[in-house]
Amino acid sequence: MSKIKESSTNFANKQALMEECSEVYAANIIGGQWALVICSWLLNGKLRFGELKKLLPTITERMLTLQLRKLEENKIVKRTVYAEVPPRVDYELTEIGYDLGPVIKLLEKWGEKHKSL
Repeated sequence: MSKIKESSTNFANKQALMEECSEVYAANIIGGQWALVICSWLLNGKLRFGELKKLLPTITERMLTLQLRKLEENKIVKRTVYAEVPPRVDYELTEIGYDLGPVIKLLEKWGEKHKSL
């Protein structure tokens, strides 16, 4: 995944567009196949890393970690670490994350309709 340099014109344009357009801001947070599907699975409740990995067999562990971190940084997902041996970590949607439920369902309906054309 390439990272845009903060000094680049592309970065400045992207930042300006996100500030002006709420849809672009939202798409930047949940855009991409992995973030949406992770949120879709978490709509059903808490899951551990290994459970998410089993539900998404084609995602690498590194990509899953990166996506969960991004979702956590954006307050979509909450990570809870339990003081157990071995350590247990649960991931769940925050209130803001659960607000994505209707959006995800609409995207699913739109996708089904569009695929059938």
